[in-house]
Amino acid sequence: MIRNIHEAPEVIQNTLEFTKTQIHKIVEQTAASGGFIVHTLVSDRLRQIMLESGRLNNVETIDLMGPLLERLSRLVAASPSEEPGLFRELNETYFRRIETMEFAFHHDDGLRSEELHKAEIVLVGVSRTFKTPLSIYLAFKGWFVANIPIILDMPVPQQLFEISAAKVFALRANPQFLTALRRARQEIFSGSTGQYADPEYVSREMHYAATLFSKQEGWSVIDVTNKPIEEIASEILALRHKSDIK
Repeated sequence: MIRNIHEAPEVIQNTLEFTKTQIHKIVEQTAASGGFIVHTLVSDRLRQIMLESGRLNNVETIDLMGPLLERLSRLVAASPSEEPGLFRELNETYFRRIETMEFAFHHDDGLRSEELHKAEIVLVGVSRTFKTPLSIYLAFKGWFVANIPIILDMPVPQQLFEISAAKVFALRANPQFLTALRRARQEIFSGSTGQYADPEYVSREMHYAATLFSKQEGWSVIDVTNKPIEEIASEILALRHKSDIK
């Protein structure tokens, strides 16, 4: 019989950390059943307790983790953290990041607005207020983010008004700053963007956006003028963490 330490619910109450008493109980139960123990304890102290208890009770204990950790410690010249569950946490973080990045790409620039309720953060703003780079940055941080463009005299999706206002972050910018950004973009397209970078058009579009923002109680308005992405994201997350929404 092979005794797996995870098969002893009466001894271990769904915990990742074993105590000296718990190990002794497991070894005694294994001795009574005539089995042996294969373990992957990451704590050097607990591995030693397991070894000594096994010897005292004439139970074979096979340590899968100890030799590997010792070899790795020599190779990388660093001691293991001896924290159980770290690999699982890294795995969960990795797959969460894949999910959030895919979500950001699939909900960029107003795409799939019918799924806005699935987003944890929704960014709204006119063109060149950093909606897309912010979405990607926040997605990399593990947030489900969607963004909605505001275009002069065009309505925004109705779903935007049906989700929690605490999720919505309205991005505004100084018209002169925005005009400069749009002119730089216009040069890339050889001036084929119409009124896009015209100062008067930019001012009207910003006024249209500001009017929309002012009518929505609970939306957070973030000024992005002359700010790096990291700073804007920090402001958004600071406000987001204050809310109780899920």
